Amino acid sequence: MTEPDPSTPADERPFVAPCRRLGATAPLRWLRLGWADLRAAPGPTAVFGLAVLAMSVAVSALAWWLGRFALLATVLSGFVFIAPLLGVGLYAVSRAHAEGQPARVGDSLALARRVVGQAAVFALMQLVIVMVWARAGMMVSAFVPLAPGSTAALVEFLLVGSAVGSVFAALTFAAAAFSLPMIADRDVDMVTACLSSVHAVLRNKAAMAVWALLIVLLTALGFATAFLGLAVILPWLAYASWHGYRETIDASEWPALPWRP
Repeated sequence: MTEPDPSTPADERPFVAPCRRLGATAPLRWLRLGWADLRAAPGPTAVFGLAVLAMSVAVSALAWWLGRFALLATVLSGFVFIAPLLGVGLYAVSRAHAEGQPARVGDSLALARRVVGQAAVFALMQLVIVMVWARAGMMVSAFVPLAPGSTAALVEFLLVGSAVGSVFAALTFAAAAFSLPMIADRDVDMVTACLSSVHAVLRNKAAMAVWALLIVLLTALGFATAFLGLAVILPWLAYASWHGYRETIDASEWPALPWRP
């Protein structure tokens, strides 16, 4: 990527960052590069991986033991806010590796503090989507009632519910795919980062469908190992996401975000 022109006024920058076209197999390359970052920085990976593991276990345990929607929503709200900060910390590891610098947990935490405001905006956006998603699920239950003993009604309910859920899942994925790496790399607001991410996803549907499938499969593998695999898989996916962002988004119009204290 070319360096931004510091003389370019902010109001002359594009509304969304331009993106490159990707081949369908590009996500496999991201995973390979992400694995190289993981091997190059075992210390920071272990720190953030254990944090991810602890958060996953805590949220799941509270959901299982308490089962109360209001309290669970509060817990999930905290998770949605903290998770982006953990992601930004992991992106700092890949950024250090790309620049030939040592990856330090302190640098990751410093970058997370710099973008805490943007992470809060991201968390709020995700919570709104989750709330609307939950309301849509209630409407599906109201308009597509389950008749006891009716297989046809069950199939219809599952098809309609899956279709509605896929819309919200796709929106969440498109907004999050490249936005968090972008705010960890450039001095850009979260709205612009999210719109740039959605634009890039829509322009690269085949590659992003492969990427989404890989995320689902690897995350499911992490859950299948009683959460233990998540300590490795989620940092690996974060590193791969960084490389996906760098390969896809041309954010050179925005100044680089300082990331070392």
